[in-house]
Amino acid sequence: MQTKEKIGNFYKDKIILVTGGAGAIGTNLCKQLSDLDAKLIIILDNMSASYEWNIPSRRNIMFVKGSVSDDIYLKRVFNEKPDLVFHLAAFFANQNSVDYPEHDLEVNGLGTLKLLEYSYLSNTERFIYASSGCSIYGSEAPLPLKEEFMSMNLTTPYQITKMLGELYCNFFNHHYGLKVIKTRFFNSYGPGEVPGQYRNVIPNFIYWALKGLPLPITGNTEATRDFTYVEDLVDGLLRAGCFIKAVGKEMNLASEREIKVGELAAMINELTGNKAGIKLVGNRKWDTKSRLLASVDRARELIGYEPQTAFEDGLNKTILWFKGNWENIEKSASFLSGISSAVREQITEK
Repeated sequence: MQTKEKIGNFYKDKIILVTGGAGAIGTNLCKQLSDLDAKLIIILDNMSASYEWNIPSRRNIMFVKGSVSDDIYLKRVFNEKPDLVFHLAAFFANQNSVDYPEHDLEVNGLGTLKLLEYSYLSNTERFIYASSGCSIYGSEAPLPLKEEFMSMNLTTPYQITKMLGELYCNFFNHHYGLKVIKTRFFNSYGPGEVPGQYRNVIPNFIYWALKGLPLPITGNTEATRDFTYVEDLVDGLLRAGCFIKAVGKEMNLASEREIKVGELAAMINELTGNKAGIKLVGNRKWDTKSRLLASVDRARELIGYEPQTAFEDGLNKTILWFKGNWENIEKSASFLSGISSAVREQITEK
């Protein structure tokens, strides 16, 4: 049987819970699940980093606004008896967790534990956890990053709680036999991600470039990241949920390509026609990684994952999405008012 046919048959008529389903990865995943004729896709999202205008309007998608740490909403969504859970919800990201460490623990720690408990009690078929390869390997791992490496040298609460989520998954797999799969994302980008104070670099860069502002680079222009297009991540998630060989395993989902942040900024400025250039701003204390590059050999072996999207193509598609949704993005972003005046001056000063 062909892989696409196998995946389609697996998700057809399934009831699927997607936490964080209103985010960039979640909305793209829900669209794919809808196209695969899932019986019902339930989005559970508290909208702390998402917007209702971005949620797909489909006959088989149901949206519930609520937190993964709140039993009221967990009882509501698990009353639908989901066959699978894709746990994408998180208190994102590093700086956010530094500013609000207790809330990070509540959402990423307690929320994940509660979801695992409800999944086990509801006889959920599989639980797919969205971990973070940018977080859990720490700052001293050799490149390319491989799943065999373990580190306790983590520098933010977000990194700690993403690792905690993996450990809870291990416990429920070993102690209760819950079929868990741990996917480690690397620097996701693509249509669906609205810029903001605690968001990823690419949507913020595109937003600033389209506004004609200089792009603020923290640290140095030579730092690299493994940027992974959202549709490649969704393909990896669908495969991870489908292939039995993935159960109990952790695996990187990445592009296997290093991009320098300085080169990224130059590309976005060129593609958007922005003449304002770049602006170097202060380094962040927790950001200790000068390079990121992942190996996807394990995902390639277990689920046949292969990143398909060239970085330049992904950037073009993301910029087109920005232009097509500019009015909503303008209303939703407004993040310059939420950052410190010192940083704002560095960004806007020509």
